[in-house]
Amino acid sequence: MDLEVRHLRVVCAIAEAGSLTRAAARLGMTQPGLSTQLRRIEAMLGGVLFDRRKAGVAPTPFGDLVLERARAILPGVDALLADTARATRVRAAPERVRLGSVGAPLLARLVVAVRAALPEAEVTSRCQYSPAPLLDDLAAGRLEAAVLGDHPDQELPPRDGVVLTPLVTEPVFALLPAAHPLAAQEEVGLEQLADEDWAVPRPDRDRTREYWSSAVALADRRPHAPYEAEGRQLIELVRAGLAVSLCQATFIEVPGVTVRPLRGNPLWYRHLLAWHREGPLAAHGDEILRDVAAGYLATCAASPAYARWRARHPEAAPVAYA
Repeated sequence: MDLEVRHLRVVCAIAEAGSLTRAAARLGMTQPGLSTQLRRIEAMLGGVLFDRRKAGVAPTPFGDLVLERARAILPGVDALLADTARATRVRAAPERVRLGSVGAPLLARLVVAVRAALPEAEVTSRCQYSPAPLLDDLAAGRLEAAVLGDHPDQELPPRDGVVLTPLVTEPVFALLPAAHPLAAQEEVGLEQLADEDWAVPRPDRDRTREYWSSAVALADRRPHAPYEAEGRQLIELVRAGLAVSLCQATFIEVPGVTVRPLRGNPLWYRHLLAWHREGPLAAHGDEILRDVAAGYLATCAASPAYARWRARHPEAAPVAYA
């Protein structure tokens, strides 16, 4: 992992707060997550940045050196981002629309909807695992719209200039090797998975891993998670029978893996669409939402496990604008 500007912001936030707990709250992170990130930053830089004390933390001499340089660098970076954001908003026009997406089944439909609304536009897209940098880019005018996602009690914070519109909150399902004994069940209890090896996403600004762990902890279990992976790599670990995991209800089964609902629906995921209030899509929000909602319902029908779940729970996951 290379050193990034966000790492310098983390170091400065810790120094200003004087406590990992207070800094985590300001950054919208958990204290364990921030501690993990700090250790990674220290490993990248090659030294300990803070002394841990009962009353909080204090910079080491090495940390003072890093802080001095970071505080000199960040104002210039902030000024650059502000200037380029203003210039980007001025240049942004209906002939160019930049879209972003987390790993969700809505991006293709969003592209189709934008092309229908702005047929002359050049539409580009890029994906991120975490919604946080996409939201940052929307607020800065570096994207016009994005597919985002979050979890209960971990809702994305409002940002100036960004319209955040929830589309649907769906259950989280179990992702199992096709040959796993639990794959024969119609539903799987979360406690049945607690003693399995898990494949989980890395801890970062996306708090999915934290959300999963908190739910399992309610059953007084701490899952063993030897595999840290995302996307195709996570699926391959499950397909090989090495691990179990969780997935969005709209995940389309591929050979070698099986998707099953979790008994009692203990975990949920919310899909959102977001766009810049001053961007070229602002005037087309409702029609784009309707088109994306229709695409989501088509995806539901293509996911057998989720289609059966929705038939049994017709009021549980209403789709806005459907």
